[in-house]
Amino acid sequence: MIEPACSAASAAVDEPLIGSAPDAVAWVCLEQNGPWGAKAWTDSHLDPVLGKAIETAAGEHGVRPSLIRRTGRHADPGTSTRRHVLVAYVVPGRTWLLSGTVAAPEALLDLDWAAVAAGDIEAVRRSLPGVEPTGQPHLLVCTNGTRDTCCARLGRPVATAAAAAYPDQVWEVTHTSGHRLAATTVLLPAGVLHGRVLDGAPLIEAASRGELVLTGYRGRSHLSAGAQVAEEHVRRTEGILGLDDLDVVPEVDAWSVRHRDGRRWWVAVRRSEEGERPESCGKPAKPVTRYAATVVR
Repeated sequence: MIEPACSAASAAVDEPLIGSAPDAVAWVCLEQNGPWGAKAWTDSHLDPVLGKAIETAAGEHGVRPSLIRRTGRHADPGTSTRRHVLVAYVVPGRTWLLSGTVAAPEALLDLDWAAVAAGDIEAVRRSLPGVEPTGQPHLLVCTNGTRDTCCARLGRPVATAAAAAYPDQVWEVTHTSGHRLAATTVLLPAGVLHGRVLDGAPLIEAASRGELVLTGYRGRSHLSAGAQVAEEHVRRTEGILGLDDLDVVPEVDAWSVRHRDGRRWWVAVRRSEEGERPESCGKPAKPVTRYAATVVR
């Protein structure tokens, strides 16, 4: 018996999207053409020793490292070492995105990773000449079929269509977590993740207005899973779309969700497991995590 694709299995059990965004206060993305392996930083045409060093530095500072490439054919003739780089800090009210090129990927070894994690944009720029602030949101679409076939099958059409409308703002990316939620995307600098995406253009358009789209919303990467759920619950019930409208902090037995206009909600989040689906194609079935959120005062 042929098992269904992980994305189909996830949808069949109505697996929730919210609460599934990975944990990262910042993202660093390096352009790398050519094929990507399942562990792309050490399994691509990038020097694996360099890739491992960058992964390690990022992990030590709570930064998410990703390889990116433009949509379309991914030939890597090896004629140039110059690469595009994106560096984003995603904490609401302090977000920024740096974009530019470096002469070689080794330049990331000189990046001030502590400054990236702290949101110190000027220190980051001093350590990585060639990147400049940009006010345009960038959309990353996971297309790494070697890691999971659903990402390539569902992600590439989304990336291609969005790039046709916004050619300078769309990238294919190696991994956003949650293959079973494909097509998956990341918006920078907001750190907003979506799953089961059919059209990426509305996500860019909303971000350009300083808003997010609630359909397919997985959460923001600077928040823990429980905080993601609490924030989304307030957004959905109150109709709040502004990217910087809400702040979430933990309190005893609840999450405090505060609007910048002074309104405040205390949201209790309960976690449970119900149903099963594989986390990735060909992997064993695992329980589905579900959340229930309630405003307690």
